[in-house]
Amino acid sequence: MTRVRLAAGETFASLRNRNFRLFFVGQTISQVGNWLTLITQTLLVLNLTHSGTALGMLTAAQFAPVLVLGPFAGLVADRSDKRRLLVITQALAMLQSFALAAVAVLDRPPVSAIFAIALVGGVVTAFDNPARRSFVVEMVPVEQVNNAVSLNSALMTGSRVVGPALAGLLVVTVGFAWTFAADGISYVAVIAGLVMMRSSELRPAPIVEKAKGQVREGIAYARSMPVLWVPLVMMAIVGTFAFNFSVTFPVFVTRTLHGTESTFTILFSWLSVGSLLGALAVARRPATSVRFVALSSVAFGVSMVGAAIAPSEAVVFVIAPIVGAASIAFMTSSTAIVQTESDPSMRGRVLALQSMVFLGSTPIGGPIVGWVTEHLGARFGLGLGAVACLAAGAWGVATVRNGATPQPQPPTGDTSAVLAAST
Repeated sequence: MTRVRLAAGETFASLRNRNFRLFFVGQTISQVGNWLTLITQTLLVLNLTHSGTALGMLTAAQFAPVLVLGPFAGLVADRSDKRRLLVITQALAMLQSFALAAVAVLDRPPVSAIFAIALVGGVVTAFDNPARRSFVVEMVPVEQVNNAVSLNSALMTGSRVVGPALAGLLVVTVGFAWTFAADGISYVAVIAGLVMMRSSELRPAPIVEKAKGQVREGIAYARSMPVLWVPLVMMAIVGTFAFNFSVTFPVFVTRTLHGTESTFTILFSWLSVGSLLGALAVARRPATSVRFVALSSVAFGVSMVGAAIAPSEAVVFVIAPIVGAASIAFMTSSTAIVQTESDPSMRGRVLALQSMVFLGSTPIGGPIVGWVTEHLGARFGLGLGAVACLAAGAWGVATVRNGATPQPQPPTGDTSAVLAAST
């Protein structure tokens, strides 16, 4: 029992901080609601169009703004009080969910309207993502940053256990509109948590003053740091072709395996159980490395191969948690490196770059994977993601072996020498 208590204490150490507890509870409720909208949007578009290509276009609409606005959004995060910025973005996200509910009430909801609202939501996500992720670092002591990042990832993935299954249940029982409305209501929790925080217990990063060339400065800083740049490149490859579960799995389940929409939501929740366990396992690690990121990418690729060749629903249900665990280990470890190794004055911009290469790559990969899934089959769509993961992981391992990613040093706060060396 003593060992169990010690393990639990290590795993959940950052929850001892009141501000992080408020954030964690609010985000838990809100993220479950967010998955209601993501899954319900997917099911609604699939119901209206019966097209994998349309699902790819929906994904592109959701994340194209992250690609276009990413660097500027990261600079806004560095220049802003992140808690105040998050209150604004969460309120706008609430309005987006209510707008989707209003459209879904119509007898024949126009797909163009759903895409347009998804595009607006993408703009909100572009600004919310770097602010929210860099704010995590400000709520806990330095030695608990990796733990807080991992628990935040566990929160995000844990919400996928409940959210998709709940979405499927609500769509069947109360319909698309009320499911979107439920997500809108869930944002009250996270906004309340942000308002209730104690400012005196935060560790705010210095607010960057306005100056010319600050976006380019952030890109140059990341490019000059191999410990940041290598995970960013891997994330670009994997994010483009592998993290398209909302495109490949609905078609894979309903067409290839001849299941139902309910089967898809249950499978997605089961995949998320693996993601949750993977995130909690990473949370126990005091630090991470580029090598661990690369090996996680390889594991993700191998599990995707297993899913692509699975002959039946039963086999997919066995493999899905492994896919979830490997994918979240890759995503969490790469995020932890960016958050812990970036200079505080650059953190928002570097995290925005990561959002660009992860979420922002989806408008490129989503339609490609959607086309492959539609015309060649869902197994080929999953296989394309597997190849991307294996290639990125192999490159990352080779880079580490060649000595291109030395052991990271604590940030000094002075980036002028680094920036000078990169020009």
